[in-house]
Amino acid sequence: MFSKKKMVFLLSCLLVISMFLVGCGASDSTSQSSSSGEQGEGASQSAGDKIVIGAALPDFDDKWLGYLQDGMREYEATLEGVEVIYVDAMNDANKQLSQIENFISQKVDAIVMVPVDTVSAENMVDKANQADIPIIVVNRQYEGVDQASAYVGSESITAGIMEMEEVARMLDGKGNIAIMNGQMGHEAQIKRTEGNKEIMAKHSDMHIVLEGTGEWDRAKGMTLMENWLQSGKEIDAVVANNDEMAIGAIMALEAAGKLDDVIVAGVDATPDALEFVKSGKLSVTVFQDAAGQGRGGIETALKIVRGESVDKFVWIPYELVTIENVEEYIKKWQ
Repeated sequence: MFSKKKMVFLLSCLLVISMFLVGCGASDSTSQSSSSGEQGEGASQSAGDKIVIGAALPDFDDKWLGYLQDGMREYEATLEGVEVIYVDAMNDANKQLSQIENFISQKVDAIVMVPVDTVSAENMVDKANQADIPIIVVNRQYEGVDQASAYVGSESITAGIMEMEEVARMLDGKGNIAIMNGQMGHEAQIKRTEGNKEIMAKHSDMHIVLEGTGEWDRAKGMTLMENWLQSGKEIDAVVANNDEMAIGAIMALEAAGKLDDVIVAGVDATPDALEFVKSGKLSVTVFQDAAGQGRGGIETALKIVRGESVDKFVWIPYELVTIENVEEYIKKWQ
């Protein structure tokens, strides 16, 4: 049997060993907790480094704007640490305003906007400016667009000038012209038509005999052309604000057996339109680089967020497309 002294000594040793083991367990637990804390902090810092851009687009169903969005997405795919949030206003200015306000409440780093219309755009830019969030307007200009952080797009009047210059050349400076407008009040509709008329003013033997809106739409362009054909007025050329309406006009003229007698011109040089140019049905179009504008909008936003200097107006040039050079532009879309 153990003596009392031996028993006390043994109990003391067991107590010391137990305290040592508890201490090691606490140390391990503290170490694991500290490690988890460091990982959490690292993840938070990583998320904080990400640049978030809100892209407010007017209509996901619009074909040309679809190419613009493609340009944004393709450029975004080449970037690291950048997220672009895309929203569709469905051609509703009030909906777009609400989307801009949501971006502001989310505290995105920048906003890239193609306005639904140029009347409501100014208010949206003001709201972003008040929140100190850079806002880049793309494609659609308006009076006061210089209040935005930057504008990226093509100068619409130039497209109208280039388009009508080629039509005037093909008509030897004389003939009856029908002008097909896009949605009334849009900057592109106003300026492209202004460019058309600027050239016509230089040719006293060229006359506007019909003018109406096809609202940028192929089906509506076709209906408008059908109505014009029923008017009985002689038409030598249809000059449309965009390719979709021009294609609609071609379809109506072709159905009436009158396409060979009428020159048709458009703007944008979309893939569909280029096939019509290649076939000889669309006489001329003007290439507007949709993907280039989309890419330019995101690129400009990133530069501003990163503190780099940018031009107030970033111009993406127009280019004339005819049957002679159409293959070059078909390759751009491949």
